[in-house]
Amino acid sequence: LSAPMMIRASVSPGEVRVAVSGEGGLIDYAIWRPGAPDGVGDVYRGRVTAHLPALAGAFVALASGVPEAGASGFLPDSEGGTAPEGTLLAVRITRAAQGGKGPRLSARLAVEMPPGPPALLQRGPGALERLAALHPTAGIQIDDAGLLALLRPMLGDRLALVRRAFDDAAEAAVAALAGPTAVLPGGAAMSVHPTPALTAIDLDLGAAAAGRRAKGAAHEAANRAAMPELARQIRLRNLGGGIVVD
Repeated sequence: LSAPMMIRASVSPGEVRVAVSGEGGLIDYAIWRPGAPDGVGDVYRGRVTAHLPALAGAFVALASGVPEAGASGFLPDSEGGTAPEGTLLAVRITRAAQGGKGPRLSARLAVEMPPGPPALLQRGPGALERLAALHPTAGIQIDDAGLLALLRPMLGDRLALVRRAFDDAAEAAVAALAGPTAVLPGGAAMSVHPTPALTAIDLDLGAAAAGRRAKGAAHEAANRAAMPELARQIRLRNLGGGIVVD
């Protein structure tokens, strides 16, 4: 029998670790800090402060006063960033602020926007709610009665209170994500090297490319075998922006 998909929420002071597991092991993972949300999904009434054709987008103030990192965001032209300076528009954060840069925005939403200066209109869902929506058939185990009561109106009977949400297998799978390397099928391995400009992933085929096949055919077969696990690791490690795989 295949393992049922399950969302597990392990609660500690100030932090909730959320893991989605199924037949193939760990599927999704997120760290949620309710007291310091990342802002993804938040909806703002923003004001376009500058349109920069060279960057194919515009800067949008999300709070009154002088825009700062976190108080302003970048709206690509492809997401509605072609409005002239001074325009008020509703925007949603699609990527959190990081590395001293403001959040990435999208204006592709239909919401009622009351008049007024730039301001927060609506908080986005937390990591647990986002993963619950992404995996609608999965049950949810939480080891904290207070958080369960808080989420009950949104997630209803999917929630179950347990003594320990993360078993040994989940703890081991999550701990492995903290390291820069991961083993891929057939003896291949990957190592992750973040830089300010991009994330570089080195794929070492190792024994996966050995054998009696011609070198080109062996490398192609090893690459094909490694791709699903490589994609899973990118998702689990929440890697984004520019990614280069060698």
